[in-house]
Amino acid sequence: MKKTLTRNEHSELVEAFSEFKDLKNIDRASMMSILEDVFKNMLKKKYGTADNFDIVINTDKGDLEAFRNRLIVDDGAVEDPSTQIEYSEAILIEPDFEVGEEVSEKVRFTDFGRRAVLAARQNLMARVQELEKESIFQKYKNRVGEIITGEVYQVWKKEMLVMDDDGNELILPKSEQIPADFFKKGDAVRAVVLRVEMINGTPKIVLSRTSPLFLEKLFELEVPEVFDGLITIKKIVREPGERAKVAVESYDDRIDPVGACVGMKGSRIHGIVRELRNENIDVINYTNNIPLFISRALSPAKISSIKLDDEKKRASVFLKPDQISLAIGKGGNNIKLAGRLTGFEIDVFRESEEDSEDVDLDEFTDEIEPWIIDELKAIGCDTAKSVLDLPIDDLVARTDLEEETIREVIRILRAEFE
Repeated sequence: MKKTLTRNEHSELVEAFSEFKDLKNIDRASMMSILEDVFKNMLKKKYGTADNFDIVINTDKGDLEAFRNRLIVDDGAVEDPSTQIEYSEAILIEPDFEVGEEVSEKVRFTDFGRRAVLAARQNLMARVQELEKESIFQKYKNRVGEIITGEVYQVWKKEMLVMDDDGNELILPKSEQIPADFFKKGDAVRAVVLRVEMINGTPKIVLSRTSPLFLEKLFELEVPEVFDGLITIKKIVREPGERAKVAVESYDDRIDPVGACVGMKGSRIHGIVRELRNENIDVINYTNNIPLFISRALSPAKISSIKLDDEKKRASVFLKPDQISLAIGKGGNNIKLAGRLTGFEIDVFRESEEDSEDVDLDEFTDEIEPWIIDELKAIGCDTAKSVLDLPIDDLVARTDLEEETIREVIRILRAEFE
C-alpha cells in the first residue's frame, strides 16, 4: 500500500519561501534567482534533469508551483522517461491529447518525500542567509562615514551591541565611546559608521562616537550651511569628551563661518556639545597664514609673538605669564590639539622684556658643555634668562637632559647675575 503523505512537505517549502520574501535586505531579482536554483536542484535530484520544468514563483503571495513538460510519443517508443511520455499515459491526463504534443503536469511536492523537502528548505534558508549577510555588508559598506541611530540591545565590558531599525546587529566598542558615555538596554544611541568587515562570512559593522568624522557629521546635521557646502570643515581634532578644535572656512564673504557654526547665543553648537557629553568645542577660522592659524588654534590664549621653523615643523610661541596656562590647557589638551590641528610642534615660552644684562648661552662654553647648550637652543632658549624663565619641570620634559644636569646649569646661570 502506497503511503499517503500529508501536505506538510509542501507547506514546509511554502513557509520557508514566505519567510524569505519578507526579508528587506534582498532585492526581487536575487530572490527569484535563488529560489529557482534551489528548486531546480531538487527536481534534478529526483528526475535527473530540470531543463523541461517550468517553475512559477509568486513573490507577492509567497507561493510556488512547478510544471513538468514531456513530449507525447507512441507507446513503446519512450527513450527518455524524463522528457517523453507514452500516448496511452498521456490520454489519462487529457483524453484529446495526440502524439507530438507536449504534456504539462503540475509537480506535487508530496511526491518528493519529507527528507528531500526538508533538505531543500535548509538549502534555501542557508542561501538566503548568505545573501542577506552579503546584502547587509554592501549596504553598510556604502554608509561608512554616515550617522545612524540605533537601540542598545546589550552592554558588555568591552563593547556594546546596537540594533538598527531593520534588526541588524552593530558593534560600538568601548574604545569608540566617549569616556562619559553611559548606556543601558533600550537607550537610543547615535554614532557614525566607522568600518565594515566580513569575518567568517558574517558582516561586522563597527560604530564610533570618538571619531572626528562623528563631530563633522553632527555639524552637517545642525548647521545647514555646512550641509549645503557653503562652509567647509577643513580639519577636526578631538580629545573625546574633553575638547575639540574645528577649523572652518567659507567661500562666501557674506557668511561668517564661526558665527554660523556656533549660532545665535550658541544655539547650534549646544546640541552638539550635549551629544558629546559636554565636550568643549573651539570653532576657528581656517587660514593659510601659518602664524595666524597657530595663534587662532591656541585660543583662548592671546599670543605675543611666534617664531617658525618650517623645516622642522616647530613653532616657538611667546606669551605673557598669565596666558601660558590658557595656552597649555587642562591636561595639556589645548596645546596638544593646536599642534595636531596646525601640523606644527608648539613650544611655549614666557615673554620677557629685552634685558641688556642678559647673556648669550655661548658665553658659558667654559662651564657648560656645548652639547647641553645645543639641547637648550633646540627648544628656543638662546640666552641665560630665557632658560631661567622656564620651570625646571618644563626643561626636563622638553629636552633630553637629566634633572640634575638642568639644576647644575641653572646654578651656573644664576651665579652670573648675582
